Amino acid sequence: MRVAKDLFANIDKTSILLYVFLVVFGWINIYASQFSSEISFTIDLNSRFGKQAYFIGIAILIAFLILIIDWKFFYSVAYPFFFIIILLLVFVLINGVVTNGARSWFEIGNFKFQPSEFAKFATALALAKYYNTIHIRKISFINKLKTFAIFIVPCVLIIIQNDIGSALVFSAFMIVLYREGLSIYILIFGLLLTILFVLTLIIKNFLIIYTLLFFMFMTFISIKRKKISRILITVFVTSSIFISSVNYIFNEILSEYQQTRINVLLGKEIDPQGASYNLIQSKIAIGSGGLTGKGFLNGTQTRFDFVPEQSTDFIFCTIGEEWGFLGITLFLSVYTCLLLRILFLAERQRSNFSRIYGYSVAIILFIHFTINIGMTIGLVPIIGIPLPFISYGGSSLLAFTILLFIFLNLDSYRLQILR
Repeated sequence: MRVAKDLFANIDKTSILLYVFLVVFGWINIYASQFSSEISFTIDLNSRFGKQAYFIGIAILIAFLILIIDWKFFYSVAYPFFFIIILLLVFVLINGVVTNGARSWFEIGNFKFQPSEFAKFATALALAKYYNTIHIRKISFINKLKTFAIFIVPCVLIIIQNDIGSALVFSAFMIVLYREGLSIYILIFGLLLTILFVLTLIIKNFLIIYTLLFFMFMTFISIKRKKISRILITVFVTSSIFISSVNYIFNEILSEYQQTRINVLLGKEIDPQGASYNLIQSKIAIGSGGLTGKGFLNGTQTRFDFVPEQSTDFIFCTIGEEWGFLGITLFLSVYTCLLLRILFLAERQRSNFSRIYGYSVAIILFIHFTINIGMTIGLVPIIGIPLPFISYGGSSLLAFTILLFIFLNLDSYRLQILR
């Protein structure tokens, strides 16, 4: 624990101020999304804004405790905490409760706990510790597989829970590994698989396979090398298996409403009263805000509950409708400043552990930020992930607070952590 006179020495106060602004701004918009003339501005724990105020108080207390703990504690508990979270992810599949189609919650009285939210910073800690004294380019193939297992195992467990949105966030660790020296070809390979995944959902499978076969044949006759032929055959077989697996995942693993949401985004279905309803109302709410917004508590789409889940996944609609383009610009600017600040702090770290964890924090927040806003304006499927520090939810607020403040703790010790 820190010495009393040095309690807040070297702690980045800019990041804390940005965090406080976002949390308070989020709470104000949660209140706006739940407001009605019958509700007074009181901390009622039966209301979402009242519960969020309670969670904010707990989050601030946890943030304070994290900042006064010695950094060695987080290094020492990285693996144990990761394994505990993995056990919780397994256990929730057995005894968890189903919410919005996903079996990813523990329910204790009136309190719900979602292990997948805490799995993000636990995975970041484990990955950072694993690469504390080694370099990704200098390890064996087996150790690289262990690296991928660190974030693939929790990702798969979360997919089994039917929480595709949370699982998608774990792709962020590929970007972190790229910063640490992972070959760019692996990222390109992942991008190509993503493109192939989308094409498989749009185009008939036999057309994709026929096109792949045609281009590979043209490549072979133009190069005519035995080694190339082996590579082409491998690529073709792998692609064919992947195409078949996409159909299995889409039809057998994704729920019906998730399939419909993806089909709506891809233009394969039009469902204005069903899956498209959220998106249509979201766009109306954001667009109706105009330049300066309708004013605090004056948003009609917000007040009359036209947008479902407006205090959670669609909280950005409230910002757009009541604060307008100028409010959105301010919000995006503050959030961008926080992300850039975290990247700046991560780059100045002297240890692999702190740097890798810092980049993990930045990328996880960026993925959440991008996907959440993207789905409210129709750029990505509605997969249901919160906007960090803004959306209603105790598990997400506490998890993101822990995620950020562990890094601020590590940064404050950067001159002492040498490796």
